[in-house]
Amino acid sequence: MTIEEALVVLDNLMGREQLTHLQETVFCRAWDGQTYEQIAGTVGYDSDYVKLVGSQLWQALSDQVGQRVTKNNFRVVLRQCAQKAWAHAEALLDLSAGDCAAEPAPDWGELIDTSDFCGRSPELTELEGWISEDRCRLVTILGMGGIGKTVLSIKLAERLQGTFEFVIWRSLRDAPPIDTILSDLIQCLSNQQETELPESVDGKLGRLLHYLRQHRCLLILDNVESILGSGEQAGYYPIGYESYGDLFRRVGETVHQSCLVLTSREKPKEVAALEGTAVRSLKLAGLDELEARELLKPKALAATTPIFDQLIELYAGNPLALKIAAATIQELFDHDVAEFLSQGTAVFGDISDLLDQQFDRLSDLEKQIMYWLAINREGASLADFAADLVPTVQKRHLMEALASLARRPLIEKHGASFTLQPVVMEYVAEKLIDQVHQEITTQDLHLLTSHALMKADVEDQVRESQIRMIVQPLLDRLMAPTHCKSEIEKKLKQVLFTLQKQVDCATGYGAGNVINLLRQLNVDLTDYDFSNLAVWQAHLQGATLHQVNFSHADLSKSVFSETLGNVWSVAFSPDGSVLAASDTAGDIHLWQLCDRDGTLLRHRLKLLTCQGHQHWVCSIAFSPDGQTLVSSSTDKTVKLWEVKTGACLQTFEGHSDWLVSVAFSPIGQMVASSSVDRTIRLWDLQTGKCLRILNGHQHWVCSIAFSPDGQTLISGSDDRTLKLWNIQTGDCLKTLTGHTSGVRGVDFSPDGQTVVSGSYDHTVKLWDLETERCLNTLTGHTNEIRCVSFSPDGQRVASSSFDRTLKLWDWQTGQCLKTLQGHTEPVRSVAFSPNGQMLASGSADQSVRLWNCPTGECFKTFQGYTNFVLSVAFSPDSQTIASTSADHTLKLWDRSGQCLKTMHGHTNWVWSVAFSPDGQTLASGSFDQTIRLWDRQTGQCLKTMRGHTNWVWSVAFSPDGQQLVSSGFDQTIRLWDIATGDCLRVLNTQSRIWSIAFSPDGEWVAIGLEDHHIQPWNPLTDQLLTPLKGHTGRVCSVTFSRDQQTLLSSSDDHTVKRWSLQTGECLQTLHDRDCVKSAIFSADENTIISGGLDHTLKFWNTNTGACEHVLQGHRDRIWSVACSSDGTTIASGSEDETMRLWDANTGVCLKVVRNPRPYEGMNITGMTGSTDAQKATLKTLGAVDLSEL
Repeated sequence: MTIEEALVVLDNLMGREQLTHLQETVFCRAWDGQTYEQIAGTVGYDSDYVKLVGSQLWQALSDQVGQRVTKNNFRVVLRQCAQKAWAHAEALLDLSAGDCAAEPAPDWGELIDTSDFCGRSPELTELEGWISEDRCRLVTILGMGGIGKTVLSIKLAERLQGTFEFVIWRSLRDAPPIDTILSDLIQCLSNQQETELPESVDGKLGRLLHYLRQHRCLLILDNVESILGSGEQAGYYPIGYESYGDLFRRVGETVHQSCLVLTSREKPKEVAALEGTAVRSLKLAGLDELEARELLKPKALAATTPIFDQLIELYAGNPLALKIAAATIQELFDHDVAEFLSQGTAVFGDISDLLDQQFDRLSDLEKQIMYWLAINREGASLADFAADLVPTVQKRHLMEALASLARRPLIEKHGASFTLQPVVMEYVAEKLIDQVHQEITTQDLHLLTSHALMKADVEDQVRESQIRMIVQPLLDRLMAPTHCKSEIEKKLKQVLFTLQKQVDCATGYGAGNVINLLRQLNVDLTDYDFSNLAVWQAHLQGATLHQVNFSHADLSKSVFSETLGNVWSVAFSPDGSVLAASDTAGDIHLWQLCDRDGTLLRHRLKLLTCQGHQHWVCSIAFSPDGQTLVSSSTDKTVKLWEVKTGACLQTFEGHSDWLVSVAFSPIGQMVASSSVDRTIRLWDLQTGKCLRILNGHQHWVCSIAFSPDGQTLISGSDDRTLKLWNIQTGDCLKTLTGHTSGVRGVDFSPDGQTVVSGSYDHTVKLWDLETERCLNTLTGHTNEIRCVSFSPDGQRVASSSFDRTLKLWDWQTGQCLKTLQGHTEPVRSVAFSPNGQMLASGSADQSVRLWNCPTGECFKTFQGYTNFVLSVAFSPDSQTIASTSADHTLKLWDRSGQCLKTMHGHTNWVWSVAFSPDGQTLASGSFDQTIRLWDRQTGQCLKTMRGHTNWVWSVAFSPDGQQLVSSGFDQTIRLWDIATGDCLRVLNTQSRIWSIAFSPDGEWVAIGLEDHHIQPWNPLTDQLLTPLKGHTGRVCSVTFSRDQQTLLSSSDDHTVKRWSLQTGECLQTLHDRDCVKSAIFSADENTIISGGLDHTLKFWNTNTGACEHVLQGHRDRIWSVACSSDGTTIASGSEDETMRLWDANTGVCLKVVRNPRPYEGMNITGMTGSTDAQKATLKTLGAVDLSEL
């Protein structure tokens, strides 16, 4: 067995338990028979420490194989393991065993055109020998800019691809972070199966090396100089990119069967240190005379062979330099090379000299185009230039300028788009940065107003590249003299003042550039004045703009935050021109994606928001003609909307519980809805009547879809089954079983022969409807699947999951084609565009994302913001109120309404909060699946407790403050030790848990369940008492009386109940008019205070059950109610984004407290460049239009 084979076996044995670099070195040296002393001398560690590392390694191996492993016997043990693990020894000897199913085609990424490649046969032969015969692990192709490193690497890969299982080519031109590259490579090498990656770079490197051992891989990273520091000693890295050096070092010195090829103008220091048998470098010289003449042949230059050779020698055979010079000879010297040479052109040194000569000869318009190409980073079309250029340029002039540039090899044309060769792009970007830096310093503004340094309306990854390659380097240069942020802010403020004095300030990018630069500096923009300015291409998504003045400003092409809650559903209109998304705020948002001729718009316009639902909108669907939209909600209604106006045309009522899914029939005359009430209803759109109720499922009906012919309906349920229904008769035709947990998503194939389903069991299944047979089970997701969709051509399936990813599948082979990552919370919905080229996804991270199906890249994110107040609690001394909200924060307030502290740390809605009995600690539970403990005095997070696999809905301290219970949608209750943060006990239930409370003596926990019951549980003994039954809806809150004789509960069945804990008997039922989300006792327990979906608080007499007061003021649902221990004050938290403080005796509202919204007080009077829908969104987020006051 070779060392390579041994490392493969070791990888398989250890799984994801990655070895440290030192452990791996000890293993390899020990395999070669070295003693610990010899190993220590090689690696530079003390021999005792090396021996300790070795013993830990042997112990870890012993644990894995179940027998004692030592330095003396580990070779024998590994050979035995290899024989057991692989039945076919030849698979091991070929080193082709692994954990990926298929051998994919080469992945060329953003590969460039190589059609004019010529020569380089000796170099290709030498490189091929190093990689194929000598098995080099790390090869670097070095050479100056334009010498041909990129095209050589591509040709090398094309020649070698038949000898490798994987060939992956990536450009580092835009300096991607190392995390991005490693994640991309691991996903490709795992055939998209590995998505739960280690958080650390070292962990990701370990996983990459695992695949480099398991498979024969050729990886090529082009333009490595982009991640090396400029102006530094050659081969070193700027801050944030040092881990690339770890990648090169680990690949070069670790034993594996793959090869990493780098192209660079400089040699990374790790390559220089490792050069030898397995690590080699090729310095690429210019083309020889024959190759160069072949390159220049299409240029039709006039010259004798000696004259040609003189030209080639002058430019050292540099292909790019020769092409640029040839363009000059064609344009200025009538193709006469001798005449060109007679001008006495300086001997070629650096290519930038030649580019300077070329750039200086360009017209102003041509220079503008070059700058825009450097900014855009990717291909730009004629329409893009026409939209970007300021002032506007006639199309004829623009085409002439592009044609002129095309005659020079300064731009490259791919189809209908233009771009720059990397060397030229770097050169032009550097000139742009130099010029803008000078303009900001001198206040003589030109490029700063005519060009956007970054664009708000481009694809997300392009904007991130613009920040890395243009915006941040410019700020670094501005920062260099003083290293003082305030000095840069002062200069940028002066730019604004200069702009406001200009007569033509109504057009241009100056103010937008200033905002983007200030945001990148993390400057507080409060009170900034941008009035009467053109604020184009400002990226204001996620910005805080309190009291900012945009009055009479033009914000064309700028992007703001959206009023999105957690997104439940997304849908494309049938023609693909409109995207709709629904959320937990009860709204439906519509954006225009395409213009009338179907061209995808770069700036996606918010069309309107449909408002009318009183609760979460779980599902939406367009009518076949795209004129109407149907929605279903947890307010138990189905609504029909007019797409053009956003008007609600009709409301269908009849379900007795939450609606989960809705679908339009293909002929558009019928709508189907499914519900938590276990039924499916069919509705007639003409009459609004319920045509039929389909009964048969034993649990929630989570998803429905019509067959393409509209004759049948498929449904998926939490009872783990799919059912096929006859629409005309209502009969259940088939029941499909096979999932081991609830079925959350279903869809028909376009031909109606196949159904896809996604489940809580983490699998996607494909079903043949005729035979009822499961055709394929797709595995790869690591958490529950919420939505599945067939592509329009029926060849692919998309799935979205609580593991925060989407996957694209070839459903017939079972291969995962792409794993789409970017969402930071569970992905609830996915939909294909009608042409199958785009995917839309909606997530609990309050965003909608658009994805390019062929590349898997996210090109647009609509990021939302909501600030619902979800939970309130008084401190034991009644002096402080804690509130949590949908903006991911906790806040502490005094009783006057002043905010004392804001605590950041959660990454999703914070749904619950509780004070410890001594009032010094707070606990919070969040949709990010964590519980956090906080210090009340400092606001610091003390601990983060993880273990829940779904939303954490409720937390409660034990009376002694030593323990905490938490509950969530993962159907578990967890008991935690406050001192250590350890989970002491887990209680599994059969239902989601909405509320929990500790009894005053600490012996019991009351559990409010979705299945309508209340379950008493002793967390110390794990004893369960008989459930309290009587509610007919989920139990939203539970509270013990101080004497522990009674329990108070509230429910979605519109009631509050008081229970005897002695007998389990319901003593009292209070009837409300809507769902009651919170109910508590007053301090003296003579009054019950409740709040719910009708926007009111109610005071009930505990003895008589009479409703004595109805407190009005909130404008939306109330989620939480709390009473101060002194009995004087009630606090309530609502989806209207306010907390209200009330006098507990009189019911008078004492204070309305609002969390500042992101655009609080932002003046948009007379603002242009946005739609009415966008302005409405801004107002919802706090903006004001003074003309409307």
